Amino acid sequence: MATSESIVVTGATGQLGRRVLAALQKVAPTAHLIGLVRDPEKAQDLAATGVELRTASYDDPAALRAALDGTDRLLLISSSEVGKRTAQHANVVDAAKAAGVGFIAYTSLLHADRHGMALAQEHLATEALLRGSGIPHTLLRNGWYSENFTFSAAQDIQAGQYFGAAGDGRFSAASRQDFAEAAAIVIAGGHQGEVLELAGDTGFTLAEYAAQLSAAAGKPVAYVDLPETAYRDALVGAGLPAPFAAVLADTHAKAANGALQDDGKTLSKLIGRPTTPIAETIKAELA
Repeated sequence: MATSESIVVTGATGQLGRRVLAALQKVAPTAHLIGLVRDPEKAQDLAATGVELRTASYDDPAALRAALDGTDRLLLISSSEVGKRTAQHANVVDAAKAAGVGFIAYTSLLHADRHGMALAQEHLATEALLRGSGIPHTLLRNGWYSENFTFSAAQDIQAGQYFGAAGDGRFSAASRQDFAEAAAIVIAGGHQGEVLELAGDTGFTLAEYAAQLSAAAGKPVAYVDLPETAYRDALVGAGLPAPFAAVLADTHAKAANGALQDDGKTLSKLIGRPTTPIAETIKAELA
């Protein structure tokens, strides 16, 4: 990569974006790193490491166009606003095209085109936008983040139960750090035009996950498998908005049929080390 190249990371203050920028400082130490943020006050720690901050939201085409001006490479981290993603991502891709950005990497979903998962639809729409843009790009089809399970580990251990609707389906999950390192490697240069199906080395069922929780806690934690509709209703009862609860329940139901399993080990090959075992992510969460 040329020393003068600039790399923009959207969602720079997010849990993935921060990790990508830290990884880029190791794999692309001469690059000009730019973090797109909505609130610069929340990103002063990034600025202190030499990251240039530019302010723009996915909903503001003019701000996006100005923020991307004069930049070379863009990591588009998918918006967290399920249901608004396609329009938001279109704003970013349009701004990138207008600004003359030369390459985009996008965080999509593992096997987005295979299983009819509700969560995949906006990712597929964004992949189509990228193809139509004419901008060289790479798809980072990320599997399930281990932290999607472990964020509630303490409560699940206290309750002695972990609820889901995935049956015996296996999740080839990996840590956010694993996916962040892969994104940094790709956005720094190489792999142009590839569709990278990224997943953890070792899959697990939710019953096996509950057993890992039990081992970490030293007390029994049972996996309770529910029908998709019952799981959706339980998520709504726990305070999730109904549309998002439906998406998550659908994700579990599709995972029961292998939607979030992959044994290609593309992720570990890319980052040059094994992916993080779920037991380590549980331990980190409980520490």
